[in-house]
Amino acid sequence: MAVYTEVDDAQLEAFLAEYDIGELRSLKGIAEGVENSNYLLRTDQASFILTLYEKRVDAGDLPFFLGLMDHLAEKGLACPTPIHNRKGVALGELAGRPAAIISFLEGVSVRRPTTLHCGEVGRGLAALHLAGADFAIRRPNALDVHGWRPLFEASAAHADEVARGLRDELARELDTLEAEWPDHLPSGVIHADLFPDNVFFIGDKLSGLIDFYFACNDAFAYDLGICLNAWCFEADGSFNTTKARALLQAYSAKRPLSPAEFAALPLLARGSAMRFLLTRLYDWLNTPKGALVKPKNPLEYLRCLRFHRGVHSPTEYGLDP
Repeated sequence: MAVYTEVDDAQLEAFLAEYDIGELRSLKGIAEGVENSNYLLRTDQASFILTLYEKRVDAGDLPFFLGLMDHLAEKGLACPTPIHNRKGVALGELAGRPAAIISFLEGVSVRRPTTLHCGEVGRGLAALHLAGADFAIRRPNALDVHGWRPLFEASAAHADEVARGLRDELARELDTLEAEWPDHLPSGVIHADLFPDNVFFIGDKLSGLIDFYFACNDAFAYDLGICLNAWCFEADGSFNTTKARALLQAYSAKRPLSPAEFAALPLLARGSAMRFLLTRLYDWLNTPKGALVKPKNPLEYLRCLRFHRGVHSPTEYGLDP
């Protein structure tokens, strides 16, 4: 369970006294999530998510995250919104941690996305990029191409324990990505972590995007590369071109891709695969046995990286220029 900080009754009562959200009915820990402690909070008025931000989250970034959710919701995007207390403040402190109460979204995440789900994600991602275009606060992407080599170097000595030859393969890939990474693509606020567990559906219709705690400023098309990896590979490791076409067509119908963005898609998807491979590799090698959160297998993203390395034209993703 992703609850790292326990909250006692007296602390919770004092914290909730600052809000006009009704009387407490229940508080239950939520298993999903790996970065923060999350609780389902129910009052006699509504349900909410109570989040305690743990040490892996920089408290200095919280105004960006919370302000972004407010901004996107005001623009009509379906996403959670921070609840402000009587003083108009969204961020407080609970059990020695920065904490916020967030609105509750109806819907469920899907484990086996269909082509319809992928189309909804494409439209939702384009809507997010457009809605965030005039958000005033900026947050650099700490896990962009410049952040990958330190991650690699932190894991390189033991990489071959995970897969034979992995260290040398990743070193060669990093050299290529650093040399060829595109500059000056259209950029703005991106989600940077839009995996299936961060998208809610009611039936086949998207009901909301959640978990903006990796959001940052970077190339819009890089966010598309992340989604190609997260939504378009099947359980057996094969790439589903039909799903990719649905995602990209729905996105570009709402926010057309520039020629430079289209041409860069294979490299951006490779970079996305490298980013998640390296963070998973680091966690795989450094998470203590018996930890609350089980690390994810980095080799899933090695297969993605190898696939994109073999893509010779972005049309192989099912989208014509």
